Amino acid sequence: MVCTTDCLEKLLRLCLEKVGKFIGVHPWWFVVVPLALAGSLGWGFCFLEDRKSNDIVQQFTPIDGRAKTEKQFYKTFFPHNKEAFSSLRLNTDGVYGSLIFTSQTNALSVAALEEILWIDARVTGITIGHGKDIFSYKDICAKVSWRCHLNVLLEILDYNANNISVVNLTFPIYQHFRMGRVSLEHLLGQVEVDSTEVIQSAKAVRLFYYLQEDNDTLVDAWLNEFVHLLSNVTTSVTEVSYFTSKSRQQEFEKSTKSVTYLFAITYFIAILFSVLSCVRFDNVRNKVWVAFLGVISTGLAVLSSFGFLLLINVPFVITVASSPFLILGIGIDDMFIMISCWQQTNVLDSVEDRMAATYREAAISITITTLTDVLAFYLSYNTPFRSVQTFCLYAGTAILFCYLYNITFFGACLALNGKREEGNRHWLTCLKVPEDCPPGASKVYVSCCLGGVYNRETGTEEEHVMQKFFRKHYAPCLTTVWAKALVIIFYIIYISGSVYGCTNIKEGIDLKNLAVDQSYIVKYYEDEKEYFDHFGPNVMLAVNGTFPYWENAERAQLESCIKEFEMLTFVSNLSTSWLHSFEHYAREKAINISSGFEFKSNLKLFLQQHPFLRQDVSITNDTIVASRIFLQTSNLPSEKTMLESVRKTAQGCQTPLVVYHPAFIYYDQYAVIATNTVQTVSAATVVMLIMSLMLIPNPVCALWVTFAIASVIVGVTGFMALFGINLDSISMINLFISIGFSVDFSAHISYTFVSSTKPNTNEKVADALSHLGYPILQGALSTVLGVVVLSASVSYIFRTFFTIMFLVILFGLLHGIVFIPVFLTFTKTCSK
Repeated sequence: MVCTTDCLEKLLRLCLEKVGKFIGVHPWWFVVVPLALAGSLGWGFCFLEDRKSNDIVQQFTPIDGRAKTEKQFYKTFFPHNKEAFSSLRLNTDGVYGSLIFTSQTNALSVAALEEILWIDARVTGITIGHGKDIFSYKDICAKVSWRCHLNVLLEILDYNANNISVVNLTFPIYQHFRMGRVSLEHLLGQVEVDSTEVIQSAKAVRLFYYLQEDNDTLVDAWLNEFVHLLSNVTTSVTEVSYFTSKSRQQEFEKSTKSVTYLFAITYFIAILFSVLSCVRFDNVRNKVWVAFLGVISTGLAVLSSFGFLLLINVPFVITVASSPFLILGIGIDDMFIMISCWQQTNVLDSVEDRMAATYREAAISITITTLTDVLAFYLSYNTPFRSVQTFCLYAGTAILFCYLYNITFFGACLALNGKREEGNRHWLTCLKVPEDCPPGASKVYVSCCLGGVYNRETGTEEEHVMQKFFRKHYAPCLTTVWAKALVIIFYIIYISGSVYGCTNIKEGIDLKNLAVDQSYIVKYYEDEKEYFDHFGPNVMLAVNGTFPYWENAERAQLESCIKEFEMLTFVSNLSTSWLHSFEHYAREKAINISSGFEFKSNLKLFLQQHPFLRQDVSITNDTIVASRIFLQTSNLPSEKTMLESVRKTAQGCQTPLVVYHPAFIYYDQYAVIATNTVQTVSAATVVMLIMSLMLIPNPVCALWVTFAIASVIVGVTGFMALFGINLDSISMINLFISIGFSVDFSAHISYTFVSSTKPNTNEKVADALSHLGYPILQGALSTVLGVVVLSASVSYIFRTFFTIMFLVILFGLLHGIVFIPVFLTFTKTCSK
């Protein structure tokens, strides 16, 4: 049975055949014009520094994340109070420096506390110059009643380490005679208490130094000096890690610089591999210069595409820095396919005819893979993460330029090399050399001065040893019954492990992974996770809109909603509530607050006495338009579960409630990343199926290509999880890459299988593998070599890119030369 869908494929082959012939006639035009175009567009790199956009919140959190809207609500109704600073009530992360002191014995020993106090004195003694003025910590610190925001633990001890033996610190709440109820859960880590909740020891102490947010220049200077001071501090009793509100962003931006030097290494490796894999011992048929120029062609594509996007003001994000490594692999892969097809042409034909034949066979294959790669990236642009959008835009555009330059510039180079071969000229000297060995010639003469041998029977170049291996040994072995059975068993093991990994994948980006390995913030994050992981964020819970707080029934309904929150397993207590405090105040003063007038008039007096609680009630024109309370969380099952639970609970309450914490902006990724990834990958796979049906002249084989896409994606996702890599915006990029690469290898084999004139499926597979087995292997190795240097990167972002790319190439290669060839032998209907 024969079923074909080759209308578009035939038209495309005809067009590309004419293009190949035209380039063969006018090769120099297609060398000069692409070089001029690349030079013109490359001017866009002058704007690189201006186009860099590496803001973590902007690039690595959902664009329309719900927390960003919630943040605006809190900024509107609960603005920051400069005179009564409260870290609990910050709508943002705030501006601060932080220290974590750890001890394997007791961070609250006298010796440890003396060291902590010594460093605290040095920190608060930091001065910075600005113009002619000198500013101290007291000049720029966040203020509470015109005094710097206190580190309450040191305040409790009255800045005297010996007082630890006379102060009965209780945990997690300590009642201070002057400061009142003090929460210590975020300041002390791994605390041991006795039966009366008095602290016996703690393994960690954390201090915060909050600054005013109205002068970025002074703040940045002080925080930089803070980092400089702590990087040179030596401690003996405790270990100290440090962090600032600017650190995450500053250290993240170092990641790009950490791989800059790897580009040169990568291109050297790529050129070396390409040249060595294309070396022929025949001095005329040698493809050294062609391979070298193929790598240059890819470099021109990166230069042109990046320059073009920079010229039209497209932001440049750190994730884009990994795409040139990817483009290099794709470009070299296409180059090997074209060289392989050139070698199958008749050497006695004219260069124009050989170019036409090459384009007729190769260009359609690389057109399929280019279109699918580009579509995969452009479809993936519809994600909620700007870092992913930007990567997909740069990578997709670069692949388009790569295809353009392979068809034009590299094709022209191939034609010029063909003219050299046609004249039987030496690959290095370009002098004419004899094809046959003259009598009495030395071995040196034979090896250096002869060339132009070809297969007299077929008229094609001598078969490469690897092509011979695929034709004579690998393909016949793979098509035996026992080999097919082993391949099927191996595939079942592969897909089972992949599915198991998919069921255990974790979501979300660990913020410490945005910094390079040697960064000081890595130690801080590790200490924070180890010692302060028990207690979660203090979640804000706001009543949105006017509410009759004085009506008992309405207040009871609100209390019922609050009880719903307190019943959540991870909500430890209602940490701060202006309403409860006011109710307690009313009972003590025997005040009636059951009418609107009495409630509002007494509330005014109450809030005047409690300036911090005043920040929790938003009053406009004598009307309470919003108010908030705080929920202390602990033992979080996961950030995703916590976020979904509090939002669901708020939604289920009859009173309109808004829950928020600054960390929710980062947690929002959990709400969208899995579903968005599945949706995008599914949509891209459907489009790949349509493209395959249009361009591969057999619907059944197109279905096998689509099957390969799904299989590779499942494999990459599953093994990614088994390797401990989370599903985040970084790994999401690599999953989109896997769509394109899974098409590449399978489409090459499927297309050649369909095009084969052999009588049965086993022979068709053998024919396809003998033609493209080695080029596919070359392409896979070149891509791996293109990214292998990233394994040595000090940045998690680029190491993850390497790991997943390695999985993509490995699984894509397995499908291209093992699984799909075997599965195609079971498809009797595939013929062109």
